[in-house]
Amino acid sequence: MSAPTSLNTDTDALIASAQRTLSTQAQALANLASQVTEEFAKAVRMILDSKGRTIICGMGKSGLIGKKIAATLASTGTPSFFLHPGEAFHGDLGMIQAEDTLILISYSGETEELMRLLPSLQSFGNPSIALVGNMDSTLAKHCDCVLDISVDRETCPNNLAPTTSTTMTTAMGDALAVALMECRAFQPHDFARFHPGGSLGRKLLTRVKDIMHKQGLPVCSPSTNLKDAISVMTQGRKGVVLVQQEDTLLGIFTDGDLRRAMLKDSDGMMHKNIADLMTLNPKTINENVMIVEAEEQMLRDKITLLVVVNDDQKVSGILEIYDR
Repeated sequence: MSAPTSLNTDTDALIASAQRTLSTQAQALANLASQVTEEFAKAVRMILDSKGRTIICGMGKSGLIGKKIAATLASTGTPSFFLHPGEAFHGDLGMIQAEDTLILISYSGETEELMRLLPSLQSFGNPSIALVGNMDSTLAKHCDCVLDISVDRETCPNNLAPTTSTTMTTAMGDALAVALMECRAFQPHDFARFHPGGSLGRKLLTRVKDIMHKQGLPVCSPSTNLKDAISVMTQGRKGVVLVQQEDTLLGIFTDGDLRRAMLKDSDGMMHKNIADLMTLNPKTINENVMIVEAEEQMLRDKITLLVVVNDDQKVSGILEIYDR
């Protein structure tokens, strides 16, 4: 391969190149939205009506995008997997069951490996959806439903490397996944079932009681003076004291409350009872609430700590915003 005659690595030129690419992709996506027809609704209904899996098949770059689409569908409530057309031609067609729906991806609509599969796929009789850039192609003519992912040109300066077209394929796959999620009323707890690992899975599956602090809670009575309350706060290392009377939460006193109190009357404050200084009706949360909801509440109320209560409204722990 011959080397280019010149290389322009000027910062402004490189930034301009990226901006051209991204602007071209953005315009192509806007155009793709106008290309969506009733065929899209038909494709969604075909997948919803299927009692089997949705099988994605494509070659090369289309295959790589197909793997992503299959993964997205599988994680959002649509059982799906990717079938490599080359492997399918050598025995993996046996993976296809009678109730499965096929999504075949080929921008040209003439990909050799898919063309070789068409007779077998048609003999199976599975419902088929084509993602193509050529609506008059062989693949488009032999599928039950056709989604148009055509673009004016590739972002590639030579109009050769699949760039814009692969973006459109990905976007159409996402559009299908989102529409199917909406039809199924797919909720965060459903998502969590398929994502038990990693930080996202933990957040979606974890309840407040699973991570709250419940041992050695900093508790004092309403008659405790400020000096002793500060000692309890220091030992508790949470920056807060829970003021309770016979297991009933009366209020809380935080390090912020302490600073404000000392600014008002630093000399006489130490001998005051905590009942005179505490915050009444503190924010609480039930121990069975999902941690995601607890985080949302803390962000909404602009607080960093919640008192956790059980179903009987008795204190069972403390949750801090960094506990996750």
